[in-house]
Amino acid sequence: MTEVTTVHVPLGTRAYDVRIGQGLLTRAGAEVMPFLTRLKVWIVTEETVAGLHLETLKAGLAAEGIEAEALILPPGESTKSWPFLMQTVEWLLDQKVERNDVVLAFGGGVIGDLVGFAASILRRGVRFIQLPTSLLAQVDSSVGGKTGINAPQGKNLIGAFHQPTLVLADIDVLGTLTARDFLAGYGEVVKYGGLGDARFFDWLEENGPALAAGDMALRQEAVRHSVQMKADIVVRDETEQGDRALLNLGHTFGHALEAATGYSDRLLHGEGVAIGCALAFETSARLGLMSQECPSRLRAHLAAMGMMKDISDIPGDLPDADGLMALMGQDKKVVQGKLRFILARAIGEAFVADDVDMSTVRDVLSDALS
Repeated sequence: MTEVTTVHVPLGTRAYDVRIGQGLLTRAGAEVMPFLTRLKVWIVTEETVAGLHLETLKAGLAAEGIEAEALILPPGESTKSWPFLMQTVEWLLDQKVERNDVVLAFGGGVIGDLVGFAASILRRGVRFIQLPTSLLAQVDSSVGGKTGINAPQGKNLIGAFHQPTLVLADIDVLGTLTARDFLAGYGEVVKYGGLGDARFFDWLEENGPALAAGDMALRQEAVRHSVQMKADIVVRDETEQGDRALLNLGHTFGHALEAATGYSDRLLHGEGVAIGCALAFETSARLGLMSQECPSRLRAHLAAMGMMKDISDIPGDLPDADGLMALMGQDKKVVQGKLRFILARAIGEAFVADDVDMSTVRDVLSDALS
C-alpha cells in the first residue's frame, strides 16, 4: 500500500491539508477527529457513490465512535442547481447542524461544489471536509475553495469562495470509476502539464497508459503533483484576480461545448477541458505564439489515452462557429464585455490573453466543425 502524502495549502487562517493515498475512507474517523467539536458528522453524497462507498466511510467513522447521518442526492450535473441546494441546506437545518459542526462532501465535483456552497451559506458559513471520489474532483475541484451551482445561463455562475477544512483523496476509490469517467478526470491532469509544467507533461506521456490501467503509485503521484500545482496557484491568487485564471486553460472552449451539448453525457466536463486545451493550443499556434507541433503533440497524447481530442469526436449535432462563440460570451471569464482566453507559448507556458483576434477563434472553430 502506498504511503499517504500531504499537500499543505497555506492560506493563513484558512489553511488546510490535502491528504492523498490509499485506505483513507477506512480511517476517515481518525483523519476527521481533530476537527470535530462533537462526535457527529453529516454526509451529503449521491446515489452512485453511496452504493459503492457509503458503508466503508460510515464504518471508518464509527471506528472512532463518530455518528453519521447521510443525505443521498441523484447523480449528475443537473444536481448542481437551486432545487438541490435548497434541499441540502434545509436538510442540514432540520438536522440542527451548528456553526462549528462539520459537513462531509462525499462525491465527485458536482457534490463537492454543491455541498461546499451549501456550507458557505448555512448559518453564514459552516466547516466542510471534501472527500472527492472522482479523479477530476481529486485533482481539481476539491481544492481551492471554489463552490457553486449552475444556472440556465451557464455553469458555476452562482457560488462563493469557501475553503474546505480538510481534503481526503482516497486513491482506492478511483478503481470503481468507469474508464470513461477516469479519463475525463485525466483531462484535468493533462491541463496542469499544458499550463505550467512541461516536465509533468513529459511524465504523463510516459506514464499515462499505466496510470489509466490502474497503477496505484502512478495515480497517487499524478494526483499529488496536480494538487501541488493547484495549491501553489491558489495561494498566489485565491479569488482569481490574476494567476488563478491559468487553471481555466481549455475551459472557455470546453464550457461552450458543454453548454452546446446540454451538460449531458454526450460530453463530460473533463472531456470538454481536454478538447478545449487542444483548441486553445491550436488558437495559440495560429496566432504565431507556439509551434504547430504543440497542439499536435497534445492531440497525439489524448489519442494514445483513448480520449476525445477534437470537436468532431463529440456525438450528435453542434451549433456552428458563431453559435459556439455566443455560448462563450456567457463565460465567467468575460471582463468588460471581452472574453479572456488562456493561451500558451509552449507546452507548460500558458498566459492570460485579453485581446485575442476573434476571427482566428472563429476560424479554429469552423475548421474543427468541418
